[in-house]
Amino acid sequence: MVKIPEILAPAGNLEKLKVAVLYGADAVYLGGMKFGLRSAADNFTNAEIEEAVAFAHKRGVLVYVVLNSFLHDKEIEELPPFVQFLHQVGIDAVIVSDLGVLQVVRQCSKLKIHLSTQGNCINAHSALFWKQMGVTRVILGREVSIQEAAKIKKISGLEVEIFIHGSMCIAYSGNCTISNYTKGRDSNRGGCAHSCRFEYTLDFQDRNVSPKSKTCFFMSSKDLNGIEYLTEATQAGIDSLKIEGRMKGHLYVGTLAKTYKEALLYIKQNQKVPSKLAASWNQELLKVTHRDYTSANLGAKASFDSIYSDREHEGSDFIVVGFVVEVVPEEFILVEVRNAFYKGDYLELLPFKGKAHSINADKITNVLGEEYTKTKPGTLVKLSSVEGAEVYNILRKREVT
Repeated sequence: MVKIPEILAPAGNLEKLKVAVLYGADAVYLGGMKFGLRSAADNFTNAEIEEAVAFAHKRGVLVYVVLNSFLHDKEIEELPPFVQFLHQVGIDAVIVSDLGVLQVVRQCSKLKIHLSTQGNCINAHSALFWKQMGVTRVILGREVSIQEAAKIKKISGLEVEIFIHGSMCIAYSGNCTISNYTKGRDSNRGGCAHSCRFEYTLDFQDRNVSPKSKTCFFMSSKDLNGIEYLTEATQAGIDSLKIEGRMKGHLYVGTLAKTYKEALLYIKQNQKVPSKLAASWNQELLKVTHRDYTSANLGAKASFDSIYSDREHEGSDFIVVGFVVEVVPEEFILVEVRNAFYKGDYLELLPFKGKAHSINADKITNVLGEEYTKTKPGTLVKLSSVEGAEVYNILRKREVT
C-alpha cells in the first residue's frame, strides 16, 4: 500500500480549525497568544487550545503549535509555563526556529520538535545538526525541490515537510527585514507588514535603460500551487505537505484541505491521474482567494515568471455565504449567514467529501417560517433540504462582478 503524505492545514482560529479537520486535514498548526509569527491572526487562548486538541484528536487529527518567533531573554523567561501547558494538554509537536526556544522546550517537556522553515534547513548537513539538537522533523525552505527534500530525508533519517500551497515570501527562507524598514514592524517576530506586496517605482536614471523608471510589483511572488506534484511528492516519501494561510478565510482552508486530501487518496489507489480529474482539482483551487499560481521550486528552480512584473492579481469569484448548523433530512437545512445572498441565487454546498451540490435558494425563511428575499449576515435562515448535507458544511456563491 502506498503511503501518502500528511496534509497539514492552517488554523487561524478555533472555527477554522474545525473546518480544516472536517474537510480532511490530517494535521493542523496553530498559534497561541504569544511566541508565533502571525500576531495579526486571531490565534488561540489556552482554553481554545484545549478545545482544539480535544476536537482534533477525537477525529484522529494531529495538532502542532508554532513557537517560531525569535525571542529575547524577557520572552524566553515567559515561555516555560506555556510549554508545560502544551505538554499537559497533549499537543503533538511544536514548531520552533530559535535554538534558545528549542532548549526551553527540551528542558520543560517531552514534546516533539519540528524545525520551522525559518531555521533555513535546505541541505542534509543542516538536517543532521538539527537532529542532534533533538528535532524530529524539518520544515524545509521553499528553495528546496521535492527531489532535494527526498535526499535530505534519506541522509538525515528525519521526517521532512514541504510547503505545497499558499502565499510565498520573496525573501530567502522568510528572513526579511523590508517591513522593519518600511513600517517599523519586525517580520521575524510576528509583525510582517507584507511590504513586498506593494507596488514600487524603480528608478533607472543611472543606467542605459528605457524607460527611465517603471512601476511594478517586482518583489511580489505568485502563490504556490503544487497539486500537479502530489504523485512526485508521494513517490519521494515526503512526510507532510503544508498549506500556508493562518490569515486566510474558511473557504480557503476547507477547499484546500478537501481538494488536496481527495487528490492524495486517489493517488494512493491509482498510479496515474487522468487529465480531466487533474483539471477538476485545479478548478477547485481557483475558487479560493489567490494570486496567480506558480509551482515555484517544487520541480525545478523558480524562474522570473514566478514574480509579478506589472499588475498583481489577487481574488476569487467565490465567497462564503454561510455554514450549515442543523440538518433536518427531507425538510430543511439551517444556515448561519456570513455574507448576504438573495432569493433565487444559485449557491454551492461543499460537502466534506465528493462534488459540490448546486442549490437554488428559491425559498428562504427564518426560524419562524417567515419568507425572506435577502439574508443578513449573523442571522439564521432555513433553505430547502440538500441530500448529504452535514453540520459545518460551507455554502459558497459566485460573486457577480
